Order: sequence, then structure tokens, then C-alpha cells
Amino acid sequence: MVNSDKPVFKMNQKRLVLTKLPLMVSAVVMVIFIVFNLCIKNPILLSSNVQNYPSTKRFSLLIGILTRADKHEHRHFLRLIYGIQSSPLAQIDIKFVFCNLTKQEQRVLLALEILQFNDIIILNCSENMNEGKTYTYFSSLPNILSHPYDYVMKADDDVYFRLLPLASSLQPLPRSDLYYGFVIPCQSMNPFVSYMSGMGFILSWDLVEWIANSDIPRNDSYGPEDKMVGKWLNVGKKAKNRVSNKPAMYDYPGMNGRCSHELIPHTIAVHRLKRWDQWLDVIRYFNVTKELTTSKLYNGLNIDSIFNLKL
Repeated sequence: MVNSDKPVFKMNQKRLVLTKLPLMVSAVVMVIFIVFNLCIKNPILLSSNVQNYPSTKRFSLLIGILTRADKHEHRHFLRLIYGIQSSPLAQIDIKFVFCNLTKQEQRVLLALEILQFNDIIILNCSENMNEGKTYTYFSSLPNILSHPYDYVMKADDDVYFRLLPLASSLQPLPRSDLYYGFVIPCQSMNPFVSYMSGMGFILSWDLVEWIANSDIPRNDSYGPEDKMVGKWLNVGKKAKNRVSNKPAMYDYPGMNGRCSHELIPHTIAVHRLKRWDQWLDVIRYFNVTKELTTSKLYNGLNIDSIFNLKL
């Protein structure tokens, strides 16, 4: 009797396992689902060696465009211009920089812009051009930014920068003691002769920190902003690495004598774009809208219609 019961017991075991198998599979699937969701919400759980997957970006650049609070429409235009650009070489962040707000409508409209774009820096100063705004910009950054950048640029709002050529030109350069831009006077090719034009010059982060801590710029901040930066660096014996990127940086044709020349393919920056027809000329020359495709959603708008537009 005992021996005859064993096969029946084994068969019952198998039936029990087969009966519970769907429940076991469901439980395993549920556990996998829970773990997966935890990993998505907490990416660090995906790997204990996150550092093994570094960003492909090789350096970081902050471009601070010094402008005025009331220039809402122009900021929106520049967001379009730079929003369609990128570079695989660098993490490039663009911020619009101005001094304390003075009107109630500014506070409301700027609050909306910040909520939507998060690309505003408001400095603790009175709005000005040559009375210390550039000093306040650079000296404030180490205290107000959440992280440092390899490079920081001060830029005008009438400049068109091509971010990929800009990043490519910075890639081989030193990450410290660097002063980069378009050297003044216009005819000079020597980056040590004077100072970099205010159209857009770049300092490495160590120089930004030096400006924030040194008495040299703190006690001499009033005057032509670009000229003053060059003076600080010379007095402080800083910026041993200097680069003037001519002819890739220049003023729009016919706008400023020796500082301007015709548009060229390897352009990094075009300055003194004061009118819409000048901006349109630049946009068409560099084929900025080349990714536009024909669609029934926008009747008659295509690359040909843009290039045949008469200014």
C-alpha cells in the first residue's frame, strides 16, 4: 500500500506545481515591473557605476547676453535663433542678463518668461552699459550659479553666433587663463595688443573667479566695459592664453569700417545686426532654415519662398 501511494503523491506534487505556475510567473513579472519603475524614478539604481557612462559633451560654456528687461520681442527672436542650434562638443547654456527690474509690468512678464524658459539672470545693479554691469555680471556668477562652467561669455544682443563653429574653435584651447574674442583695434591680429571687443568675449572659469575676488576690477569698474576687462587682465597679469578669432568674428558688412567684411562660410559671429533686413540676410546666407520641410499645415512656406524673399 505504501509503495502504491508514492506515484500518486508525486503526481499530486506536479499538479500542485503546475497549478501554482501562473501565479509564480505573475509574481515574478510584478517584481520586475516594480524594480523597473523604481529604476526609472531613481536612475542611480540602474547602475552602481554611473561614472562609466560620461557625457559626450567635452566642455561647458555659458553665454550671457547682456540686454534690457523691456526687449521682450527681441529675446523671443533670439530664443528661436539659438534654440535650433546645438553642438556635440559642448554643453552651451544661454542666459539673458539685465539689472534690477523697475516696472510692475516687467516683473509680471519676466516671471512668465522665467516660468517658461528659465533663461534669465537678474543682477543686483541699476541698468547701465559702461557703469559696472559687466563687472557685476562676471563677479556675481560664482555666487549665483549652481555649478561652474569651463568658459563664460559676455555677449551683445545684436550678434549672431553660430554655436557649432564656436564650440569647435574652443575645443582645442586651454581650459584656464583664457581670454578669447575679437581683438581691438580692428586691423590688429595680435590678441595681446589691447582688449577683446564687447560683441562677445570669453573668459575661462578661473578668470571669472579672479574677477569676483580681486580688488583690481572691484575698484575700477566704470568705463567702456570691454576695454575695462582687458585692462583688469593686463594689470593683474592674467590671461596668458589669448585668442583673437579673426576673420571668423566681425561686424556686419558696411557697419563699422575695418571691423566689418562680407559674410563668409566659416563665420563664428556677426556683430551689429541692428535691423531686421540684416538679420534676414544672415539667416538666408547661413541657410538657418534648411531643416524646413514642405507641409500642408503651412501653405506656401518653404525654402524657396524664403530664399526668393526680396528685402
